[in-house]
Amino acid sequence: MLIGCPTEIKPQEFRVGLTPNAAREAVSHGHEVTVQAGAGLGAGFTDEDYHAAGARTVDTAEEIFASADMIVKVKEPQAGERKMLREGQLLFTYLHLAPDPDQTHDLLESGCTAIAYETVTDRNGGLPLLAPMSEVAGKLAPQVGSWTLQKANGGRGVLMGGVPGVGPAKVVVIGGGVVGTQAARVAAGMGADVTVLDMSLPRLRYLDDTLRGEFKTAYASKGNTADLVAEADMVIGAVLIPGAAAPKLISREQLSTMKPGAVLVDVAIDQGGCFETSKATTHADPIYEVDGIMHYCVANMPGAVARTSTIALGNATMPFMLALADKGWRQACADDEHLLNGLNVHAGQLTYYAVGKALGIDVISPQKVVRG
Repeated sequence: MLIGCPTEIKPQEFRVGLTPNAAREAVSHGHEVTVQAGAGLGAGFTDEDYHAAGARTVDTAEEIFASADMIVKVKEPQAGERKMLREGQLLFTYLHLAPDPDQTHDLLESGCTAIAYETVTDRNGGLPLLAPMSEVAGKLAPQVGSWTLQKANGGRGVLMGGVPGVGPAKVVVIGGGVVGTQAARVAAGMGADVTVLDMSLPRLRYLDDTLRGEFKTAYASKGNTADLVAEADMVIGAVLIPGAAAPKLISREQLSTMKPGAVLVDVAIDQGGCFETSKATTHADPIYEVDGIMHYCVANMPGAVARTSTIALGNATMPFMLALADKGWRQACADDEHLLNGLNVHAGQLTYYAVGKALGIDVISPQKVVRG
């Protein structure tokens, strides 16, 4: 199989979909790998690194899309890239289709087969290709939130850890999954007063048992959430429903109950955001203000630490990428129900229920697609 990896073109996206190590593995399995020249530079990988791994470089994305059997990326294909996709081509990347009808319709029209990193599952019910970036985004959230809290950036001017005689920042993390746990641990490590909210009592028990003393936990009832948000200096939204649009956890009306200059960090913005007032921003212009509350809603947060993120993502995606290349997508999905859960689009048909529900599009069973 010919595997192609173009340069990411989303603003301030420095990651790359294929590491030299992944390219070397693919070549050792008998596949050809083509990488767009310069694609890895943002993550610290040179063209020479890819050449040493046995890959070939080409000058343009057009060459990649025109020749590759499988396109491996990081972010969802942008409008120009979607026009280059073709019938029978396999796309393996993050998609986040539920809040993105334009991308969904373009992928359906292209006739390609698209497997989304974020809906591939594992035997424990986890999301193994989302988890590495969730860990990165969770660890970043308190860092970017603390920067936004600085008065020069519109925030309250509160130091995360306080100083002797002055209390620390109050941080509320909504969601106790991978993102929320990492965010809470880093915020607590910065000295903040941290509370994690979740609606799963087993998850709260787990966090309390394993991380006792690092932060507090609370049940995410509407009343608890409203009370804690009103007192918070920073709220980190870390709630995910796999493949579906994120639930809106804080309404615009609630902003009036918050402290002026408080910060909302929306890590769920790729799935439409979990605050009513969220809108996607970029690393170049990451924050904005609504009703006196600062919002940080960068849609590709892990891109800020591109080398760490690229290597972590590559480690997770490599076995699935090799299975798709070795067996073809149909057999690979037939052999692995967890990879099958990643199938979102095939030959003009939508194959993921949560996306269809969010966008009002009919869905065909992925099992039926695999059987042909």
